[in-house]
Amino acid sequence: MRFHITHQTDYTYESPVSVGHYVAHLAPRDLPFQECPWQEIIISPKPTDRAVRVDSFGNSVTYFEVTGMHQKLSVVSRSLVEMRPLTPLDPSATPSWETVRDACRNDRFDAASAAQEFVFASPLIQPAAEFAEYAASSFTTSRPMLEGACELNHRIFKDFAFDATATDVATQVDKAFRQRRGVCQDFAQIMIACLRSIGLPARYVSGYLETMPPPGMEKLIGADASHAWVSIWCGEVAGWVDLDPTNDVLPSARHITVAWGRDFSDVSPLRGVMRGAGRQKLQVSVDVKQDAEACA
Repeated sequence: MRFHITHQTDYTYESPVSVGHYVAHLAPRDLPFQECPWQEIIISPKPTDRAVRVDSFGNSVTYFEVTGMHQKLSVVSRSLVEMRPLTPLDPSATPSWETVRDACRNDRFDAASAAQEFVFASPLIQPAAEFAEYAASSFTTSRPMLEGACELNHRIFKDFAFDATATDVATQVDKAFRQRRGVCQDFAQIMIACLRSIGLPARYVSGYLETMPPPGMEKLIGADASHAWVSIWCGEVAGWVDLDPTNDVLPSARHITVAWGRDFSDVSPLRGVMRGAGRQKLQVSVDVKQDAEACA
């Protein structure tokens, strides 16, 4: 499948901004099942400085600086992404969760020990006993890693209500957990907190969902904005496997990966530091359309 993606962010500032420094994670990654042959970011006012680099997680990051008095900023990202079907996994065929946990603690460097980076606390996610207790019923003795993770994924979907008014980007994960409400960012970070609290590596994934699914398929929550889900390490054979607790699914070709990191703070679509501004109004729109010609 081929998708055309438009992600537009508009800021209106209460008072003029003299200079702004910004970092954007807006370019979809190239992965075994996903390719981004074309992408552009259009910025207004025109930046005085601009650069692209790859961060420590392998994400494409665009840095830009806007100088000169302005009260509006518009950032439009356009991408073409080609998706290939993922090979279904048998959750019961993955190693036990204890085996995965212990492999990540090895002294030698391998894929498992590299995954250990995503076991530790991060700026927005602090492992805690309450998260470990919630995860425990899904990760019973010797249970296959992915089988336990799928059950945890389902429980978060059932136990937590999607409520766009309950939280914001600054809401702490423990607060969202206790109030049992939030958005995709909260559900992903809650699941990560649960997994890390029992010693399992999990990373935060930022991306998109198809805006309007094919006839007969249900529209997924989060399709009208950037979306977030979780990736877990399931051993050498299965590798990293994605799960979407907001929709209780294993992501498919309808989930388009942009970036991953320890939590939202590593991969926020756009953030910056400005001189001036005062209060600001933010408008974000996302459109993900399947290429009609590619489907014909």
